[in-house]
Amino acid sequence: MQNPKYAVAAYSNRGVGESIWALCKDATDELYADPLPPPRVRYDLLGCAPQGELAGAVERARTTGSAPLGGLLVRTLDATHTPVGEEWPLEYARVLGDRPCALDPTLRDITVEASAVPDTQAEHPQRPLLSAGHRLLGADGEPWGHCRDLVQVPGEFLEPADPPVRLLGCSPRGSLRDALEAGDEDLGHAHVLRLNRVGRTVGSVLEGEIIAWIPSAHGRGLVDLTLDPWSRRLPRAAREAWDVWWRERQSEPNSWARCSSQGREFWLDRAREGTNPYGPDPEPSTTYHLDGRHVTDVPAFHCALGEAVNGPGGYFGHDLSAVVDCLRGGCGAEPPFTLVWHDADVARTCLGVTPRRDRRPPTFEELLAFLAENGVDVRIA
Repeated sequence: MQNPKYAVAAYSNRGVGESIWALCKDATDELYADPLPPPRVRYDLLGCAPQGELAGAVERARTTGSAPLGGLLVRTLDATHTPVGEEWPLEYARVLGDRPCALDPTLRDITVEASAVPDTQAEHPQRPLLSAGHRLLGADGEPWGHCRDLVQVPGEFLEPADPPVRLLGCSPRGSLRDALEAGDEDLGHAHVLRLNRVGRTVGSVLEGEIIAWIPSAHGRGLVDLTLDPWSRRLPRAAREAWDVWWRERQSEPNSWARCSSQGREFWLDRAREGTNPYGPDPEPSTTYHLDGRHVTDVPAFHCALGEAVNGPGGYFGHDLSAVVDCLRGGCGAEPPFTLVWHDADVARTCLGVTPRRDRRPPTFEELLAFLAENGVDVRIA
């Protein structure tokens, strides 16, 4: 088969087996899927005395039906009002309404909705015996009041079923071909790999069970395989980046610029795997040229830096700590050296302005300081 995009390999508990069961021309869009947002959960803050932004959101919800609140932190208190345990975050919270507390009409029972907390066993903070209740805080620790108890409102949250994947135009071989010819119902567990144009593995895509097959419209003797996945699907940005990596090594500069920000992160993963070992570093004081026309985010900076040092498709770190590792030598350049940054105004304007969930990305000036601290003489062109 000419230029297959995917390979189906035998799967074992130790990883991918030696046997390639099929080469496939393509796959349906279901092979990749962006992660769904976490389900929304409702909580009742019982016996609540709201303050600050929480009190304001309660007032707005009475007029509009609901009101956004943002991040809400719940701290459980013991009998002496001392916090115990860890904070319970209610992320992207929204006030849905309030009503008088049945036990104390001076207090309110407030219903809020928030994103489910991932990777936790408990449904909500458990109030210990003789507890003074829960302290309510804003995302930055500002006091938002107190409640006597917190309970989760019962609700059903059904996990969406993963649709099956069809691998198109497959040429079966080995034990898979024998099973198809024999009419076996158990076709085996498989591992789907993404290939480049010359047939080398770009990355692992999906694991699952082959549950069906039909003759393929892609050619005589080919079949379309149906895979029932059990592993988490990669986001669509992976396909976007790997489509650009279709060739063995990019010969055109700035090929990565066709990818989104998330796609560039997958580009960097492939570049890291595809460009080692480098061989001897050039002599110190070498000058490298960074094309800054497309450096609109931090992944773009790392793509451009890798290309400046090691050519198109090259790698020189996927984050700042990895850049430090590369600067120790053996990755194509060793300080001191000069980096001429062309069209730097693009990065000066764009970097550091798009907030992340956990932290702000570095600004252009912070990247300049980082490079200078690590022996790189940056010259703006």
